[in-house]
Amino acid sequence: MSQTTLDSPLSDLPLRNAPSLDFLTGVKVLDLTTSIAGPYAGQLLADMGATVLKVEKPKGGDDARAWGPPFLHGESLWFMAVNRGKQSMTLDFSQPEGKAVLEQLVGQCDVILLNLVARVQRKLGVDAATLRAINPKLIHLSLTGFGLQGERADMPCYDLIAEGYSGVMDLTGELENGPQKVGTPAADMLSGHDAAMAVIAALYRRQRDGVGCSIDISMVESMSRFMSPRLMPHLGSGEMYRRSGGRDSVIAIYQVFETADDPMTLGLGNDAIWKRFWDTVGQPEVAQNPAYASNAQRREARPELVEMIAKVLVTKQRAEWLGLFTQARVPAGPIQRLDELARDKALQDAGFIYRTQGADGEIPQVGLGIRFDGQTEGTQVPPPKLGADTQTVLEDWLALDESAITQLRAQAII
Repeated sequence: MSQTTLDSPLSDLPLRNAPSLDFLTGVKVLDLTTSIAGPYAGQLLADMGATVLKVEKPKGGDDARAWGPPFLHGESLWFMAVNRGKQSMTLDFSQPEGKAVLEQLVGQCDVILLNLVARVQRKLGVDAATLRAINPKLIHLSLTGFGLQGERADMPCYDLIAEGYSGVMDLTGELENGPQKVGTPAADMLSGHDAAMAVIAALYRRQRDGVGCSIDISMVESMSRFMSPRLMPHLGSGEMYRRSGGRDSVIAIYQVFETADDPMTLGLGNDAIWKRFWDTVGQPEVAQNPAYASNAQRREARPELVEMIAKVLVTKQRAEWLGLFTQARVPAGPIQRLDELARDKALQDAGFIYRTQGADGEIPQVGLGIRFDGQTEGTQVPPPKLGADTQTVLEDWLALDESAITQLRAQAII
């Protein structure tokens, strides 16, 4: 993927100081995950009000802390994207002394998040059977590439690998250019979202029935479920899809078109929109043509219709068309670059893209985008420095005295 460095839009973002959500207040989460998917699940829970303690290895911490450039205030912006609202402590729980500390934390917590395969969980003693014996009400969540069972369970996985398995890469891009990865870590983000949703469901059941839960999330399955609008038609009909640059939608006209200056998207998803489009462009007779009366008929005639629409749209600039289509309630929009998305006034006004004040300076934020009674998340807790809360957790959570903490430091356990 090509990269271009532009001036940072940070100073242009609105400064936000909204109250945090409190839905999960009182819920304690141990986040032992690294990279993107698991940490994103932890961030979502933190956004909802949970206390999330990120447990990291003493040397280096989360792998994503090294993913850069770019860095801001000495921290990876990839790491910062999925770790706000958390505390951080360092702990080597592969050693007996560290395992003992972890078990004490497990006894106090409601949820633990891991992205270790089953074999490694058992080796380290952090598998569901072991930890739920300590805390029967614990919600133990594993987020791995292929799940905890089956012939692939021990295989390593990243977002790229999961996207390849899911079929999304084969359907992304133009056929002549080869398969393409989605431009964001889609499998990571989707499986992380699934993990947070599953935790909340398990918390609800625990409140009702008083029992914990062992949750198994597979990145490949989360990403493959994302493909269900494509997979289901193939399963039911045998119809085969290949990448087409997004020009093969079940909706007859649903693709990118060129205008006199910049490209735009256009979705003519039902008969009423179809009519409004042609009225807007000054050719109502096309919508009245019985050969194009239904979506099925329009799909059959798609090549000729696309050619007709393309000839119309190149006659005006995109901004003019978007103004007309907005007024006529025809779904259409620009194809925004990252810098345009960052400066999208509507998203900024909605409090979705903003900045907060951290200990080392201002940091950008991409919000939750979910509103509860009109309020979305507004956490003022920036992504944590490695181990910043170790001392506090050991003192306040576990009531360890200074000599015990000093001993753990001397042994490089924390």
